[in-house]
Amino acid sequence: MNLYDVPAPAKLNLFLHIVGRRADGYHLLQTVFRFIGLADTLNFEARADGQVARVDPLPGVPEDSDLAVRAARALQAATGTRQGVSIGLEKRIPMGGGLGGGSSDAASTLIALNRLWNTGLSRAELMRLALPLGADVPVFIFGQSAFAEGIGDTLTAVPLPERAYVVAQPDASVPTPLVFGDPDLTRDTACITIADFLASTNSGALPSTAMFGRNDMEPVVYKRFPEVFRAAEWLASSDVGIVARMSGSGACLFAEFLDMPAAILAERKIAATMRDAGKMADKSQAVRESPVRFRLVQASPGLIEHPLRHWIAS
Repeated sequence: MNLYDVPAPAKLNLFLHIVGRRADGYHLLQTVFRFIGLADTLNFEARADGQVARVDPLPGVPEDSDLAVRAARALQAATGTRQGVSIGLEKRIPMGGGLGGGSSDAASTLIALNRLWNTGLSRAELMRLALPLGADVPVFIFGQSAFAEGIGDTLTAVPLPERAYVVAQPDASVPTPLVFGDPDLTRDTACITIADFLASTNSGALPSTAMFGRNDMEPVVYKRFPEVFRAAEWLASSDVGIVARMSGSGACLFAEFLDMPAAILAERKIAATMRDAGKMADKSQAVRESPVRFRLVQASPGLIEHPLRHWIAS
């Protein structure tokens, strides 16, 4: 038995507040995770020799550091299975973008191999196995939009309205440890409640003006990675008019819309404005800087739940 075209969706942090720091250095957070349609795709082919191997290299990531490979080996160790697997990965989620691509790959690997190898772990057992792989991995196994606290591992399901998003990745890759280690990072934001957040989502205001709270990591990333700041500033300019927020530790920015037609319209507006700015830069010697460029600009629906949620016995 093999499993093909297994999705690993990206996540957004709709807000991200840092409310404290533990004695061991871990930061205490409050955030809401939402999955979106942008996704990596994984393929799993069973092996009888017990080996876990990648089919294709992932640039900049050694096989032993690959979270999907580490997840498979963790499941082997936890269950004692002698089965192996070859893992293929089609990468669409930008790396270093704050969209949880590696964490999502790890979670989908645990879910898929739990089925492929018939290891029979419950959702709670898979979540415990996932946490050492990264603080974001359990939420993908949790499988629902979630209000997260602690180090991001205390999860409560929250109902979210249908929304669509435009995700843009500036020409930057932000290492999360660098952001968490910055002395200027805000670490004392006041705690809020789930009711505070839910009241904002039901306010009836337009999504572009109704994003709750803030991302406490933005000032640090904007300072250290000016290209991210320039991209956010450009999106908010009168030519484009899109208010964007950074997801996670960045560098990706997102804007929220009521539905996919509105998000697609915004995506096209970004592309058209960039083309027009590029033409003007080519014609005018007075323009010394090229227009802001993005590695990825994509409209994606917000998902109600993880596409593999029902692959696990709760």
